[in-house]
Amino acid sequence: MKIKDLEELSLKKDFWNDQDKARDVLQKKTKLSEKLDRWNEFNKSINDLHNLTDIAVQEKDEQVMKDIDAELLQLNADVVQEELKMMLNGEQDAMNAIVSIHAGAGGTEAQDWTEMLLRMYLRWAEKKKFITKIIDFLPGDEAGVKSVSFTLEGEYAYGYAKAEIGIHRLVRISPFDAGGRRHTSFASVFVYPEVDDEITVEINEDDLRIDTYRAGGKGGQHVNKTDSAVRITHLPSGIVVQCQNERSQHQNKAMAMKFLKSRLYERELQLKNQKIDEENKLKKDIAWGSQIRSYVLHPYKMVKDHRTNLENGNAAKVLDGDIDEFIQSYLMNATNYSPPK
Repeated sequence: MKIKDLEELSLKKDFWNDQDKARDVLQKKTKLSEKLDRWNEFNKSINDLHNLTDIAVQEKDEQVMKDIDAELLQLNADVVQEELKMMLNGEQDAMNAIVSIHAGAGGTEAQDWTEMLLRMYLRWAEKKKFITKIIDFLPGDEAGVKSVSFTLEGEYAYGYAKAEIGIHRLVRISPFDAGGRRHTSFASVFVYPEVDDEITVEINEDDLRIDTYRAGGKGGQHVNKTDSAVRITHLPSGIVVQCQNERSQHQNKAMAMKFLKSRLYERELQLKNQKIDEENKLKKDIAWGSQIRSYVLHPYKMVKDHRTNLENGNAAKVLDGDIDEFIQSYLMNATNYSPPK
């Protein structure tokens, strides 16, 4: 290749690099403009409600005052959500997520508890209009789930879901105990940022051991009759991922590789920063004394987050996916932030 050709290639490379930088700047500008517009809307709403309040007080219109109270409550909730998004400024917070739940001490009880947690998170995701997809599902021996992994797709999915990393403890009268005794069960929740196409994670094929096996549990006739499930072991790190819920071995392998890349990406971030992030700080034995949150259904009903001391007496509502207050409280405590009263 001639020197002139090399110079032209270099100029083209510089051109595309400049284009990428310009695109990044434009995207950041657009996001900042959207945030500024949002806060300007809040300011306008406050002024409108202030003027409307003056009129309602002068005319002694109680119905308008009730409407104003309702709008203020909604405005306050919207402001808190926007403040929360401002705190989700980590490199991975805006990414989609992969959530894994594993049964701990407690046998069938813990496996049933794992399925209850899965339902809770799927309902929560539905309320936030996140898209979920189960990529691996290992049913329990008698009931429930031994382990399950699913993708979580939506705005700031990882930023929100990372608040759930840790051990979750359930106390209740066991439906599997003929004597009606109280049981304590544990399950662990891990959350990883999902790597997208813009992030490159180098994987040497020689470092992988890929096994196929017959999928079991829920998934329909097709996955139960063929060796379509895929398990990938990354030998240098010992990380193992698997997927069995896609329709073909090829699709399962692609999803498992995506999961592996997310795990390796997270691992590289930890090494780069020379510190262990929250997920690994909370990776303790799935047993007594290491829980981040307790869900007590007997002898009283109470859900308590042990990191923030936030409590909610409506355990049924929490288990139905109403966990935003716990997530918000954790994130605000983690950043030493206090919302305005």
